[in-house]
Amino acid sequence: MDFEKRRKRKLVLNIPTPSTTSFLPSQFSFCCSLRWWTLLFFSFFAFLFLLDGPPIRSQYAFRPPLLVSLQASTNSGSEFFQLKVQDRVVFPDHVLLLFSKRSSSFINGGLDCFYHKTGEQIRRQFVVLPALSVVVDYDGSRSIARCPLPPANYSTMVNLQRHGSSEEDGILEVKNRLVSSWETVVYEAVLDGETAVVFVKGLNLRPARASDPSQFICQFNWGNSELNDRYAVKTRAVTAGQEVIRCSLPFNLRNSPAKANGVRVSIGVISHPHSRASLGGGNHHLLPSVAKIPHLKSEDKINEKYELCVCTMVWNQASAIREWIMYHAWLGVERWFIYDNNSDDEIKEVIEELNQANYNVSRQIWPWIKTQEAGFSHCALQAKKECKWVSFMDVDEFFYFPRPSARHPSELGFPGHHSLRNLVANFSSSTSIGEIRTACHSFGPSGLTSPPKQGVTVGYTCRLQSPERHKSIVRPDVLHDSLVNVVHHFHLKTGYSYLNLQQSTAMINHYKYQVWESFRAKFFRRVATYVADWQENQNEGSKDRAPGLGTEAIEPPNWPQQFCEVWDTGLRDFVMANLADPGSGLLPWERSPL
Repeated sequence: MDFEKRRKRKLVLNIPTPSTTSFLPSQFSFCCSLRWWTLLFFSFFAFLFLLDGPPIRSQYAFRPPLLVSLQASTNSGSEFFQLKVQDRVVFPDHVLLLFSKRSSSFINGGLDCFYHKTGEQIRRQFVVLPALSVVVDYDGSRSIARCPLPPANYSTMVNLQRHGSSEEDGILEVKNRLVSSWETVVYEAVLDGETAVVFVKGLNLRPARASDPSQFICQFNWGNSELNDRYAVKTRAVTAGQEVIRCSLPFNLRNSPAKANGVRVSIGVISHPHSRASLGGGNHHLLPSVAKIPHLKSEDKINEKYELCVCTMVWNQASAIREWIMYHAWLGVERWFIYDNNSDDEIKEVIEELNQANYNVSRQIWPWIKTQEAGFSHCALQAKKECKWVSFMDVDEFFYFPRPSARHPSELGFPGHHSLRNLVANFSSSTSIGEIRTACHSFGPSGLTSPPKQGVTVGYTCRLQSPERHKSIVRPDVLHDSLVNVVHHFHLKTGYSYLNLQQSTAMINHYKYQVWESFRAKFFRRVATYVADWQENQNEGSKDRAPGLGTEAIEPPNWPQQFCEVWDTGLRDFVMANLADPGSGLLPWERSPL
């Protein structure tokens, strides 16, 4: 009996395991092996598809995606992911990195910029510096990070890693990566009907006029950057002006704009004038490009356009924007487009606060320095979908309606609530007026040495006698296709002209020369494309500069009394009479004391 039990136990222990090939017939074993390898094969490519989208290649040898490995901690433990830096642009004072938005949930703690020694292996010598700023959602599919310029003898091939990570967390070195210079690069693209409007730095076209578009071609490329242009399509440039090229869309995108999402667009400069008629061949020089057509947002259909909108470009103007928006909203402005040009103050929080109070403000990230005119062209395209009229102005400029007198009666009504919107509505159905121009009075420090607590409209009351320049309110649907604009006014389509408002009807108070503390911040950098920076020794006699200031941020003698020729309290009195709280005397933009 014991012998039988031991014999059965021995037989059980000698049964082959499922991994033993002798346990299965040869045909069945081969079949399972084939199925296993087939499943593994398709699973691998499915993983690649989900990780990086459709495996489409494009032509740019200088733009393959960079895979930077990072280690992220989650509630379930340590998780490995890849941060894909797609493009880099070197500016005079920083390096801009554009990377995939997919990993944005892992960078809540911030990002560091990782620099390696020129000519050295990345793991041998490196420097890590905090990123200057990070924007998680730039254009729907990409995020951006701004990094300091690399130290001496370190490469501009800047990488990114999660803040606080160690070098062992996995920065991968990838060779043959080029970096675009801000001097020459295609930087933005946006759809407009059957065309794409493309923004280009480095064409050096003449300001304030349209140029010959036949010297350019447009190239649309699907996928990320690779060595060939197998998936590229060339089309003709329709218009050209300043930094803006309008391109015909490829046939397959005209009726299906959603297919354009993420398509990279570049501009080719034709080198042989006699071969301009051909889109093929190697007769053009293709400019480096970081421009991708942004993903279309699912927006509610607009049944009726806003009567009046405003567009501006700002850098570090969080302290001024509340007064500017609240005042002009009282005059009837319904929609705001704020182009944020690399601000590092509290502008995001201020705009969120204004939106909570129903002021209808959108913040457009615009990382491209010295491109105010191009930014306004971009804004005109965005506003055309929503607005009948758009005012292009700065946050230190305020519309003012002098009360009409018997000597200068007004034909457009008395100043008051919604007066600016009522003014433009008079011309909304016009078949000839496409722009309304308003002259500006430039105000000085008015004897002050610190920023006025009640705001610029109340604090600054002394100005130059003669008006300077003019600012415009335009109908975006009648702008010239080239979108050429200088000093806040656009070229119009044939058949449309501008209307100059009489100074007795409306003026703009331009609080241009404020107390030195505020003016010095403005001195640091200007956003206009064709206006010289203060530090540049050119056009020193221009009205765009401060007379006698020079090129250094040093307070001139007697600055509080400068630019004061006429005392003008008209707007101050208007604001206090119409907007101040009857009980407390506080203005809407003044924060109540705690």
